Amino acid sequence: MFATVKGVSTFSAEQEAQALRKAMKGFGTDEDAIIETLTKLNVSQRQQVLITYKSTIGRDLIDDLKSELSGNFERVIVGLMTPTTMYDVHELRRALKEVLWFCELLVTDLLCVCALAEYGSTLEDDIVSDTSSVFRRVLVSLATGNRDEGTFVDEALAQQDAQCLYEAGEKKWGTDEVQFMSILCTRNRCHLLRVFDVYRGIANKDITESIKSEMSGDLEDALLAVVKCLRNKPAYFAERLYKSMKGLGTDDSTLIRVMVSRSEIDMLYIRREFLAMYGKSLHSFIKGDCSGDYRKVLLRLCGGED
Repeated sequence: MFATVKGVSTFSAEQEAQALRKAMKGFGTDEDAIIETLTKLNVSQRQQVLITYKSTIGRDLIDDLKSELSGNFERVIVGLMTPTTMYDVHELRRALKEVLWFCELLVTDLLCVCALAEYGSTLEDDIVSDTSSVFRRVLVSLATGNRDEGTFVDEALAQQDAQCLYEAGEKKWGTDEVQFMSILCTRNRCHLLRVFDVYRGIANKDITESIKSEMSGDLEDALLAVVKCLRNKPAYFAERLYKSMKGLGTDDSTLIRVMVSRSEIDMLYIRREFLAMYGKSLHSFIKGDCSGDYRKVLLRLCGGED
């Protein structure tokens, strides 16, 4: 189990609902009690509390939380109260309505990891209306969930795919972006890892180097994200977290999204990759970059100082 938020073995939805109501009732709000309650429960348990809060107290829990909390702290707490896939879709749709240079990288994050096939048709409509050109085709391909999810590696096809990628980029004047997309967005992970190995032998460079030299802008970002996710998803998210906090200012949207969405999946792996890649712990970065209740809840989701 590589999650930092695992839920509790003995659980009473009614007791937790009452604890949350107590934390918000009357003058002032007990933010520490809200953090303690929601970060010890997993997403399934939180959904049970949400339902029980409505049935026993007669109020909407998310509405109450929104009325009592604010800013980035509120965003984290509401994110925790949202079912995982719905949260991802919400983040995607919110991204498509914001400034394009920021949004498109956000969209790449979610689609490369989730490929939310369940919502493919409606997401496809959103993507087509808000993005452009070849980048749009990458996102639509990922959103419609056409990737092979198996583990079989066809050695002959791997050799062929690697040669096709080489001929679509390094070997010719200009780049056949469609060929890159048709291979990178549909083959299974194990197969593509083999393709990348073969490609290095053919091109004498890594596939990421070729993408950087042959592509640009949003398309380059999208395909690099695909490759990074396929090779090492925790390292990819560690990089996203590092970039969200390094330098002046904080990319709170990325920081919140990754911490909320990965805390019940692979946050321990992400922490380990972060330490190995940057020589400092994720915990120390969050502690130095954030403050107040926002920092408290993120540190709970991080789950440790190593």
